[in-house]
Amino acid sequence: MAQRLPFDDEHAPLYSLGQVADMLQVQQAYLRRLDQHEVVIPGRSPGGQRRYSRHDILIVQHVTRMADEGMTLNAIRRILELEAEVAVLREELRLARDRISALE
Repeated sequence: MAQRLPFDDEHAPLYSLGQVADMLQVQQAYLRRLDQHEVVIPGRSPGGQRRYSRHDILIVQHVTRMADEGMTLNAIRRILELEAEVAVLREELRLARDRISALE
């Protein structure tokens, strides 16, 4: 079996602040602010530098769309929390439905 490489893992913190800023065409200060407001919290390198995963980058894109629509960072953070809760509840519902189906 082939060994999984870090770039195979969407949660592996591989991208620097500068790379993500260039990729998404946003200011580095914007990314720092998202981290400071705990909206998107990237990983850190051993030297303390921010490192973003592919998953983090997708969230930054989502956050940027909401910010462009005029939402505050506090509102965006709460929306992200609620979206995560909904995802958990959907998975619990799916598992419950699977158990019910198995009993029928």
